[in-house]
Amino acid sequence: MDTIFGVPLAALVGQVVIGLINGAFYALMSLGLSIIFGLLHVVNFAHGAQYMMGAFVAWGLLEYFGLGYGWALILAPLVVAVFGVLMERVFLRHLYHVDHVYALLLTFGVALLMEGAFRLKFGVSGQPYPNPMQGGLDLSVTFVPLYRVWVIGVALAVCLGTWYFIERTKLGAYLRAANENPNLVRSFGVNVPRMLMLTYGLAVGLAGFGGVMAAPIYQVSPLMGSNLIIVVFAVVVIGGMGSIIGSIITGFGLGVIEGLTKVFYPEGASVVIFVVMILTLAFRPNGLFGRAD
Repeated sequence: MDTIFGVPLAALVGQVVIGLINGAFYALMSLGLSIIFGLLHVVNFAHGAQYMMGAFVAWGLLEYFGLGYGWALILAPLVVAVFGVLMERVFLRHLYHVDHVYALLLTFGVALLMEGAFRLKFGVSGQPYPNPMQGGLDLSVTFVPLYRVWVIGVALAVCLGTWYFIERTKLGAYLRAANENPNLVRSFGVNVPRMLMLTYGLAVGLAGFGGVMAAPIYQVSPLMGSNLIIVVFAVVVIGGMGSIIGSIITGFGLGVIEGLTKVFYPEGASVVIFVVMILTLAFRPNGLFGRAD
């Protein structure tokens, strides 16, 4: 069988793979956003800029220190997480008890400042990052570069590992309880402000990790985060604000839907996710996996 519904099988499989790759980044990014919103009730508009920062840290480690991709996977998320911890400590901590719009405006302003600073330093043309893995898999109908397979597998593993940590471990239970009933958690001797600070650091570290994995695929550019963040917010809304498992499933699923749309109706590929978001809000305002308050 060389065609399906008149579409070459190679093109179909290729777009599914591309959809899974895009979905891997959607899932990683929306996972961090869901953690921040679900546990801290903050709409983090700086998430795209923190993703971009992770890619630039990876590029800088290679360009200035000669440290390759393996080191970048460890160090870049840590650098972004430390930046997030400082941001939470200095700014966000004072906004938890006021209207959520103040934190939204703060993170939006931080995103603009970060993007502007990187554009001033590096311009908008982007910086190349070498492919750390050569070769690929021959699927007979298409050829998949090995690094793309790595991205899909690692993103899925990190997403599921994060979900298990937050939903199935004792420390994760403390994280969830620290926001719902901080006085009760304090009675167990837990430093609640520190736990919330580390939660924000973990979530933005995931964005930095995604930026490192994106660097060899896309050019490292100050605009890479702003080009992605609106789509990721749509993914979060569809999956359900604050739903961690919803972000993972919806991220990968919408990536595949977007890829298939490029095959069957290319003109609608850029808007299909937003069409799904509109339909979701119309029939399930809390998202596919969200719960009513």
